[in-house]
Amino acid sequence: MSSSISFSHRHKDFEITLSEDGALELYLDGCLRKKRERGTKEPQYVWTNVELEWEEHHYIEARYWASIDDLQITVNGTPLLKSSFKN
Repeated sequence: MSSSISFSHRHKDFEITLSEDGALELYLDGCLRKKRERGTKEPQYVWTNVELEWEEHHYIEARYWASIDDLQITVNGTPLLKSSFKN
């Protein structure tokens, strides 16, 4: 069973999903933007660059350490959310 965490940033809806096979996925407004298969290296990392109002760019990053179930999400390098998938 896959797990997901949803959040909003500046009127955009994001979702980070951990699939049954361990792939980390980043969705923006319901569209898959990045996917990273589970591998031997940690953290798994997905990102997207989003242009919001008037060429204002926001770099959304998600890093996931499966060994300790730690998900960290940043916007332009500033922490936004810290969570886990196995609450």
